[in-house]
Amino acid sequence: MPTPSGPTSSTGAVATPHRLATDAAAEVYRDGGTAIDAAIAAAAVLTVVYPHNVALGGDLIALVRTPDGAISCVNASGWAGAAADPVAMRAVHGDRLPDRGVDTVTVPGGVRGWEALRGFGSRLRWSRLLEPAERVARSGVPVAPSVAAHLDDAENADLAGIVDFDRVFRPGGRSLRVGEIFRQQALADTFAALRFGGPDEFYTGTLGQRTVAYLRSRGSVLQDADFADFAAEVTEPLSVQFRGLTVCTSPPNTHGFVMLRALRALETLGVRAPLGDDLPTLMQIFGHANLLRTAHLADPRQADVDVAALVHGDVGARATLAGARDMTGSVPAGDTVGVAAADGQGFAVSLIQSVYHAFGSGLIDPQTGILFHDRGTSFDLTPESPNVLAPRKRPRHTLMPALTTEGGKLRHVLATMGGQGQPQILAEILLRMLDGAAPADAVAAPRAIVGRQTHLAGADTVSIEDGFDASARAAMAQSDLDVMQLPAHSESCGQANVVAAHADGSLVAASDPRSDGSAAVVHHVRLPARP
Repeated sequence: MPTPSGPTSSTGAVATPHRLATDAAAEVYRDGGTAIDAAIAAAAVLTVVYPHNVALGGDLIALVRTPDGAISCVNASGWAGAAADPVAMRAVHGDRLPDRGVDTVTVPGGVRGWEALRGFGSRLRWSRLLEPAERVARSGVPVAPSVAAHLDDAENADLAGIVDFDRVFRPGGRSLRVGEIFRQQALADTFAALRFGGPDEFYTGTLGQRTVAYLRSRGSVLQDADFADFAAEVTEPLSVQFRGLTVCTSPPNTHGFVMLRALRALETLGVRAPLGDDLPTLMQIFGHANLLRTAHLADPRQADVDVAALVHGDVGARATLAGARDMTGSVPAGDTVGVAAADGQGFAVSLIQSVYHAFGSGLIDPQTGILFHDRGTSFDLTPESPNVLAPRKRPRHTLMPALTTEGGKLRHVLATMGGQGQPQILAEILLRMLDGAAPADAVAAPRAIVGRQTHLAGADTVSIEDGFDASARAAMAQSDLDVMQLPAHSESCGQANVVAAHADGSLVAASDPRSDGSAAVVHHVRLPARP
């Protein structure tokens, strides 16, 4: 992209789940970067400061909008190794893969995802974008409340005794505490190698070779070629029309269709108050979509996935939720970060990056500081499932970015963590904004999520935060749904971030009070390049 011949002013907006990531993105805007640059810099910092939710050893899925109005999906969800063998895994693990451990590690796609995003309009050097992450890893960061809480969570007790994990996160046998300075020198050195070796360093360079050697020493079937051959897939997004907007999200192997299907159902059924006295109907709509997800979602490169039917087929159906089965396995309590970014030049990014369960697989290479995700646990082991483990296959995925436009102009950038509840969280925030709520109010508002959103919930449970209005509470009480009450701003109901664009082009950003994050709108002047 050509460098402007004179000074130009622009605006950049960003919202992330950690203040330091937002600060890094704001610095990038001031240096003349685009929303793409800001999102990558923020994501890199998050791998350092929010390791229960994201790491270099995890996946990425993003939507990116360019100034010409085009929207693309970057699917950097990693695949299983060429030597993956479901029969062998059934012999070891039975009907399903474990929640953690080396057999749940697929090729981490995140770094290739950053590389693919840069191709849509990055203006800053790769080295510049990763510099804040290296700096924070080397100098240290106060442990965030969310990180400390997940280290002490009894649900993560299975991490105790994993030697490499304890060395980093429980030095001296004691978990890191809120505010304690957390330094990661090995990870800082890894970022230094990435800054100057480029993305290939992670997949084919010395760092990639070290990663494969480490994983194989723990029993992985992943090989050098599985890393070397991996590339992010760039596809068209899925979209539907809803209340004058074009709502875009990611296609399979992700569950973005769940949100789009629900929006279609609301219009088809004429649901007038989905967050009021029609809340039970909204939960039934999502419950039915969840069942479709379990039965049919898989990697379309290796399975027959009827996307049109998932989005549009029988959208008036509602689930009878009693005894419902949803995605198997335990509930990922940490798992994901969402970054929302947009700028006055017309770039916008919804970036979702993850380690899946809190702290992922629990495996962290002491030489590189790379923590590895456990996304492979989402594979099925039953031969008849379209999501059955297979060589070079991507698992069913909960990551899903979202963007909306109106008449070709950007309206909303939405991003959230929240596991299987991500489609519901994004839909509820969007509905509130369309009903007139400011982005900050929509993000902070109470949420209701059907499915296994907490460790005590079942597939037929509706987890509902305090704060819903009287009509919604009365309707839920009168329904036959299994309701679990949660306190306001429960982290199990996700951490969302939003950027909204007004008709005049001005941008507003909002970060979730359920996280340790912040939002910023930066007005800057980019000076011309030196001759």
